[in-house]
Amino acid sequence: MSLDPKIAARLKRDADGLIAAVAQERATGKVLMVAWMNDEALARTLETRRATYFSRSRQQLWVKGETSGHTQYVHSVRLDCDGDTVLLEVDQVDGACHTGDHTCFDADLLLGPAD
Repeated sequence: MSLDPKIAARLKRDADGLIAAVAQERATGKVLMVAWMNDEALARTLETRRATYFSRSRQQLWVKGETSGHTQYVHSVRLDCDGDTVLLEVDQVDGACHTGDHTCFDADLLLGPAD
């Protein structure tokens, strides 16, 4: 699978050829997780509507939920104004975080709302 050249031309990749990918829950608007994509991961996501990311530690593609069952069905993908981040609007099945939590941002609140 290859990425549409018009989309590929708009991307501003890091030194490793990656862009940031933010997964947002469609129903609640909550940010679930941040991961990385290369061109192939983005192309697969756009074609299959299954969130596909690039693992920097394993140096390979992974489809969210392929082994855990905690899948992400992708409703939309938006490219940010700088071309270095995509926003995936997803339906999340079970936890998005590798810890099993619904979102990767449940654990450590560094600054709460002002009173």
